[in-house]
Amino acid sequence: MKILRKKDIKYLIVHCSDTPNEEKVNAEFIHEMHLKFGWNGIGYHKIILRNGEIQLGRPEYWIGAHVKGLNHKSLGVCLIGKSKFTNSQFNSLKLVLSNWKKKYPQTKIIGHRDSVNTSKTCPNFDVKLWCKENLI
Repeated sequence: MKILRKKDIKYLIVHCSDTPNEEKVNAEFIHEMHLKFGWNGIGYHKIILRNGEIQLGRPEYWIGAHVKGLNHKSLGVCLIGKSKFTNSQFNSLKLVLSNWKKKYPQTKIIGHRDSVNTSKTCPNFDVKLWCKENLI
């Protein structure tokens, strides 16, 4: 396991699980799914459930498995669902990102779709615009 050092974290990347909005998915479910991919368990650092509950994924000092090419310099948070996120999820996302920005002020907040050259649309909303509207 390689260590993710605080000084190396440059991005906070927002994801979605890309699962049906009504499906009951949590960190344990994602952990099992990522193990089946051959990964060392859950690739995200935080998971936000439909009810707004924030669940822990990988520790922040452990390099994630959430965005190819940037894992070594980013933290990942995943909203459960595909496109219709709840107000509780957005409130929790604001909390997670605000806390991370205080801890890692040198970081830039982006969506997975904005992070690398990808055809993915995750998290299916404009993270930069959302951050601007929510003063993050």
